[in-house]
Amino acid sequence: MTGRVVAVCAADRAVELDRIGESGIGKTEITGRVRITTEGVAGDVIVDTKHHGGRDQAVYAYSEREARRWADELGRSLPHGWFGENLRIDGMDVTDAVIGERWRVGDVELEVTIFRTPCKTFAVWAEEPRWVARFMDRADVGAYLRVVSEGEIEAGDTVTVVDRPDHGITVRALLTGDVDDAGLDLLTTDPRFAGKVAREAGKLQRRRARA
Repeated sequence: MTGRVVAVCAADRAVELDRIGESGIGKTEITGRVRITTEGVAGDVIVDTKHHGGRDQAVYAYSEREARRWADELGRSLPHGWFGENLRIDGMDVTDAVIGERWRVGDVELEVTIFRTPCKTFAVWAEEPRWVARFMDRADVGAYLRVVSEGEIEAGDTVTVVDRPDHGITVRALLTGDVDDAGLDLLTTDPRFAGKVAREAGKLQRRRARA
């Protein structure tokens, strides 16, 4: 399976949002080759480091097809970077990527980790009614990626899936809870998924235990 990078995006400065303060959500398209490190896109401004960035959320990818669908529904232009994404990708269902699968993009290798959780910052940025609920209801939230090997990426690069775990659990499935108990056990105990994947799977396990 292959896709294509439509745009590489980063925030060169923080934006000021009402009731939020400074945020790095305002990303714009970068031309030319862009350095990708284990911390993410070089120069990308991240303000809320508690909830954004870090090794397991170094790069955020979002689907071009889904962005176009939202643009049609909202009746407005949604430029590259509007969703806070670092990579706008066409030809792949990003949220349906298998957790732990690896992508080769340019000379960078990326590993799929978890889903994006929309927050109040995104709601204020979007200025759309019930935005967080609508975005979650669609469940096409995109995927975070860990950087396995550093390098450079530019618009037009091919995205190639070079490895896909056989457990079959997708980012969307973990978001919606469509994972059986055996799958959750795997994600919480296999050292390949240590970090945010294990923590998100653990949260789902605890919710089930309380039900």
